[in-house]
Amino acid sequence: MVNVRTVLAQTQLNYDMKKIIIALLLICAITGSNAIAQAFKEKYRPQFHFTPKANWMNDPNGMVYHNGIYHLFYQYYPDDKIWGPMHWGHATSKDMIAWKEQPIALYPDSLGYIFSGSAVVDKNNTAGFGKDALVAIFTHHDPVEEKKQTGKHETQSIAYSLDDGKTWTKYKGNPVIQNPGVSDFRDPKVRWFEPQKKWVMTLATKDRITFYSSPDLKSWTRGSEFGANEGGHGGVWECPDLFPIKHEGKDIWVLIVNINPGGPNKGSAGQYFLGDFDGKTFTSNSKETKWLDFGTDNYAAVTFANTGNRNILMGWMSNWQYANQVPTDPWRSANTIARELGLKTVGKETYLTSVPVKELDVLNTTTFSMKNVKVKDQLDLTDKAKNKTGLFRLDLTTKNTADFSIVLANEAGNELIVGYDKAKNQYYIDRSKSGAIDFEKGFGEKHIAPRFATGSDIPLTLIADVASVELFADNGLTVMTDIFFPETPMSKLSIKSVSGINVDNLKYTVLKPSVE
Repeated sequence: MVNVRTVLAQTQLNYDMKKIIIALLLICAITGSNAIAQAFKEKYRPQFHFTPKANWMNDPNGMVYHNGIYHLFYQYYPDDKIWGPMHWGHATSKDMIAWKEQPIALYPDSLGYIFSGSAVVDKNNTAGFGKDALVAIFTHHDPVEEKKQTGKHETQSIAYSLDDGKTWTKYKGNPVIQNPGVSDFRDPKVRWFEPQKKWVMTLATKDRITFYSSPDLKSWTRGSEFGANEGGHGGVWECPDLFPIKHEGKDIWVLIVNINPGGPNKGSAGQYFLGDFDGKTFTSNSKETKWLDFGTDNYAAVTFANTGNRNILMGWMSNWQYANQVPTDPWRSANTIARELGLKTVGKETYLTSVPVKELDVLNTTTFSMKNVKVKDQLDLTDKAKNKTGLFRLDLTTKNTADFSIVLANEAGNELIVGYDKAKNQYYIDRSKSGAIDFEKGFGEKHIAPRFATGSDIPLTLIADVASVELFADNGLTVMTDIFFPETPMSKLSIKSVSGINVDNLKYTVLKPSVE
């Protein structure tokens, strides 16, 4: 049995704090209550990012907006907190912030595990299941066939719901697309293509994308391939998405392709291509490899269906490099906050931008603002913030005149550093001293990201939860998402610059936990 006094003696806490912890543990023992013990156990639980109550989660999939509700489905294994036979977990929200976990939507069956996919609202009843039926399109992964090494173990299937996603019926004619012999043949993302009155499927097929089309979600015709010689190829292509964004008066099609490994800072990441799509063929307009997020913890990122003119993206806030080892219990993994996508042209290149959805403002509580503040060496914001939780949003604007960093820290001496390197014109997140890093040899590293904006002004938004930071630089031109595991909440905050910077505007907002 663990000796609590021995453990406390070895931890970096002051004497009064140790006395408080011992007292709380004694109360738990006397009353039989485990609530406080559970709180200590779940010290890494995000407070406004979706996490399952228990067990394993990875890719978000089937994300769809329907009758005033956002539906988030996700890869889920209900029997352990490491990856296992995949189900579709389910959560719902009115605002993409407060999520309510629902019963499991799709279970494995005789055709295999339920891998990633998408969901659509069949407004015109093209499939014949019913007007406005929710239809899920997903990959069946057959582990028995996989062992035969035929390359045909992944097929595409559908299911439908007539009660707003509460219950699902799998189509009797599954699978709707057989595998031609491609070992990685998965993650169908389906959308309605109005000019040709048909459904288009974007499918990840090993090292490229294959497009299919269908009038009814049941019978599919293969169209074209994209990407054999384009983009990053450090790993298998997965979890694609395809949608248009209007930019400077015309539609530009965005093709997202997640890749594992091969990301810009190792492990899993999402890349994207911009170009044209005619209902059959996607044509990229640039040879540059572009990344959705330069942090290491935004993978399998795709958009919600049925959100009108808004393109809202959410990703899995982890990385296959260490996802099965992160020190959380009794759950593993969270999702990123929802981000609204746009396009911005810099010189001759156009880039995808990501910014926090406006719905995040529901978490705002107390704020303070500062203008024209000179930072030489250090500006300590801890006393002004009065925030013991470490949950905050920081918006600031400065100039690209010198190096600077934003330092999150705690009583235990942990530090997470977010900064800008003037000489290299790069942003970075350094989690080498951020707390628990020994569970995986590559976790405690510094991650870098290029600055694409060319103006002198640097606007930054930094959103911090218990165990994550999300950086949106230059109005979302450069984005970084990193998780970390501090010993105690990051209750200290300072801005540092050795040679000095001027902060033109600064706004600090304390964020509250989401309500459900």
